[in-house]
Amino acid sequence: MSRSAHPAGPRHGDVLPEGHYQAPPADLNALDPKVWSRTVARNAEGVATVGGIDVKRLAAEFGTPAYVLDEEDFRSRARAWRDAFGADADVYYAGKAFLSKAVVRWLHEEGLNLDVCSPGELAVALAAGMPPQRIALHGNNKSADELENAVKTGVGHIVVDSYEEIERLAAIAARQGVRQPVLIRITVGVEAHTHEFIATAHEDQKFGLSLNLAAPRSGSVEGGGGRRAGGGAAAEAVRRVLGHDSLELRGIHSHIGSQIFDMAGFEVAARRVVGLLAGIRDEHGVELPEIDLGGGLGIAYTSEDDPREPAEIAAALAEIVRRECAAANLNAPRLSVEPGRAIVGPTAFTLYEVGTVKPLEGLRTYVSVDGGMSDNIRTALYDAEYSVALVSRTSDAEPMLVRVVGKHCESGDIVVRDAFLPADLAPGDLIAVPATGAYCRSMASNYNHALKPPVLAVKDGAARVIVRRETEEDLLRLDIG
Repeated sequence: MSRSAHPAGPRHGDVLPEGHYQAPPADLNALDPKVWSRTVARNAEGVATVGGIDVKRLAAEFGTPAYVLDEEDFRSRARAWRDAFGADADVYYAGKAFLSKAVVRWLHEEGLNLDVCSPGELAVALAAGMPPQRIALHGNNKSADELENAVKTGVGHIVVDSYEEIERLAAIAARQGVRQPVLIRITVGVEAHTHEFIATAHEDQKFGLSLNLAAPRSGSVEGGGGRRAGGGAAAEAVRRVLGHDSLELRGIHSHIGSQIFDMAGFEVAARRVVGLLAGIRDEHGVELPEIDLGGGLGIAYTSEDDPREPAEIAAALAEIVRRECAAANLNAPRLSVEPGRAIVGPTAFTLYEVGTVKPLEGLRTYVSVDGGMSDNIRTALYDAEYSVALVSRTSDAEPMLVRVVGKHCESGDIVVRDAFLPADLAPGDLIAVPATGAYCRSMASNYNHALKPPVLAVKDGAARVIVRRETEEDLLRLDIG
């Protein structure tokens, strides 16, 4: 089972056969640029720096644990995606990966759009000044209040996900006297090679309307003449949207999963989306002007991962869509993509202080830090793999096999399942886990009433808090007794 095929990581037991582990790196002090943000380096004293600031200074000023976000790296990755796709395509940053007012302002300044999937994300986007017409709203169960607010706000696209939502949204838009632009989210039957919980285009899951599974017989809308777009739920959703004057069908949305390295799944998905577009043209006499192929492109969590560059991804997707449209005698629609992890994931690391070091002879050494599954649930949830490094100093000690664990009352409270750190690691050392910009702070919890860490933005020798550390007062404020 290769890492590229299943990058979320294989599950393995507590005691592993000899030879399972990869060899330790040749240099434990090296910081692989593949997994660290672009301004990370070591200074003359061997302390890791980011944005020109050393981590010991960050820890002293802001405490640990802390998410440290490299602003220049974030901006440069956002620009790379924008430039790769150009003026004839749209790049929507997937806000679920990590969202704050500062991030929204960076996105706006760098020319990216934003997709949100909750009222809270929409509120942050609007509070930070993102123009509503550059926002797309996702979600498989949007309430009437959420849709009412989105239409009133003037959200550019709403991605509809069910028959119920189509009827709900049509009624709301009609009451407000608005013709609301929508995309229809479909499931194309492509199972991305990723963890089961982050593969989203196979049939047996909650998102989207199937190209293949038949729509219910009752309440169907026939609509149009000529060859029907198909018997699946997706084609039926098209008929229903086109039947409402208050909805403007702009295109089709497809998302096949997350942390994907192989473009083959996108090729199959694009072929099936274009096939639906051709069926819509034949049945309804309209060519839809947009398709959104979602996001999900992988990043390097370890040195073994090999992600693609935005320019390569853009060229491949554009060629796939052009070729499939030419074969179907369709005009190529405007293409949208939704990178989230691919932009923010590599730009941040989590800084921890070591609390205890517990060697188990013949197995491994347990390194306990002052955070854990409350600030990074992905290892417990997805068996995700991470790298880790000693960052408060360098060391010439021999490598030791470690498991980095947190301080929560759970044996599954694991941050890095298997890695190597210097054998002289001691309490008080600072270690850092790279590539934690995506889905760590956004999925953070108060388990054991832990306080969520701050997010620090660093750039040009300066650091500032963009999301402050929670306090006990924050917890007690919500607990009204």
